[in-house]
Amino acid sequence: MEQENVNCLETQIELLVDLVKKGDKEAFMRIVSGYQQKVFVLAYSMVRDREDALDLVQETFMKLYEKIQSYRSGNNFQAWLMQIARNQTIDFLRKNKSRKQNSHDGLEMARTELSSNQDNPDRFNPKEMIHKAVLALPEKQRLVFIMHHFDDLKYQEIARQLQIAEGTVKSLHFKAVQKLRKLLAPQLGGSYE
Repeated sequence: MEQENVNCLETQIELLVDLVKKGDKEAFMRIVSGYQQKVFVLAYSMVRDREDALDLVQETFMKLYEKIQSYRSGNNFQAWLMQIARNQTIDFLRKNKSRKQNSHDGLEMARTELSSNQDNPDRFNPKEMIHKAVLALPEKQRLVFIMHHFDDLKYQEIARQLQIAEGTVKSLHFKAVQKLRKLLAPQLGGSYE
C-alpha cells in the first residue's frame, strides 16, 4: 500500500511542484507527507539521533520550499530533494563536530548491542537488527547503501550526486553488502565465510 502511494506521488510530482510554485500549500503538504520518511531515514543514517534527524527533516522541507522555484521540470525530483537533505545534514554535522564524536560513541554501543543480541535470542527483532547493522557500516558505504536501497537510486544517479565514479559507488555498495552479511550472519543462525 505504501509503495502504491509513493508511485502515485511520483506520477503526480510535476503537477504538485507546479501547484506549490503557485503558492498551493496543500500540494506542498502532500509532497512533505510523501517524502518525509525517506528524508528522515537519510538524515538519521548520518546523524544517528532521532531528534536531530526530525529537525533536519523540517529544515530540509523549509529549504525545499525556498528553492522550489529552481526545480527543473523533468528532473528526478526525489534525487533533487535527497540532495537538499544531504546538504542540510552535512552542514549540520560540520556545525556540530563535537556531537559527531558522541555519535561515534553511540555507534560503538550499537555494534556492541548487535553482537550481544546473539547471546539473547529473546530480544530478536529483525528490523532493529538490520537497522543497527546499517548504522555500523562506514559512513560512505552506509550512504551508498541507503541511497540505493531506501532512496531507490541507481548507481549512476548516486555517482552523480556524490560526485564520485560509478565504479566507486558499485565498490562501496558491494563492500557494504559484504559487511552486512558478516554482521548479520551470527544473528540469523548462518555462518559467513
